[in-house]
Amino acid sequence: MGFIKAFISDESGATMIEYGLVAALVSIAAIVALQLLGSQLQIIFNTVSSYLAEAGS
Repeated sequence: MGFIKAFISDESGATMIEYGLVAALVSIAAIVALQLLGSQLQIIFNTVSSYLAEAGS
């Protein structure tokens, strides 16, 4: 009976689940932010690439 009470009161697994949920939320936020900024980043990289191509020739 003591083992069952100890098992029910043990919350060490809950902490790992919370860390997993936080990591998942941070990942989702990063994906959404990168998708929103993706077209702007592509324009910036294309501009830099064209400047480098002009400087090299």
